[in-house]
Amino acid sequence: MTATVDLVTEFDRAWADPRNTAIDLPPVNVNQVLRDHYDVEGDLRYTRTNLWDMEIRKASAPDFYLPSVVKPGSAKKWQSDDPDVFTRASEQRLWLNPSEFGLIIEHVQLDHAKQSVYFIGAPDYTTPDGRHLVADTRQPLFHVEHWVEGDETEPVNRWRIVHVTEQPDQAMLDFFAEMGRSVHLRDFIEVHIREVLGYRITRK
Repeated sequence: MTATVDLVTEFDRAWADPRNTAIDLPPVNVNQVLRDHYDVEGDLRYTRTNLWDMEIRKASAPDFYLPSVVKPGSAKKWQSDDPDVFTRASEQRLWLNPSEFGLIIEHVQLDHAKQSVYFIGAPDYTTPDGRHLVADTRQPLFHVEHWVEGDETEPVNRWRIVHVTEQPDQAMLDFFAEMGRSVHLRDFIEVHIREVLGYRITRK
């Protein structure tokens, strides 16, 4: 397993490389979006604690929290000696060809102090029982950081992604720019509100 410190170092190195395709998505104030763009049944006040709880859960169960991206039942996880560092693999829709799924392998680190999660894409991985997994090569490897900002009563969802490329990929930049223009919450927050917190929400 990759050492914990190396995951953060690898993300920072990739983010700083001008050849790579780096995207910092707009911050999302969860409660403001709920007020403006959802009908909510009950007295829901989403908190920063809720948001970090969601990030922890999503890191281990991407198929449950990202049903529009990850093939149901495809997620697998292999734990390291550190409970906050593990490797996961799942079948995910290709960003620019969403009708196709590919195997994505990621080394994951939870940083509870920063309330940040790092996902470092890997080209391959040998599981503890000896199976050798190879990531899909139809799109570049990518690394992701999800983190929490804001105060307890007005939490802000943040995430950024960097693709390992020879030069910035304009099609990928355009794809994520369009994603960032959505007025609604991402799947993972909606799923957490409905399935974990038990509130019914409907997009306006």
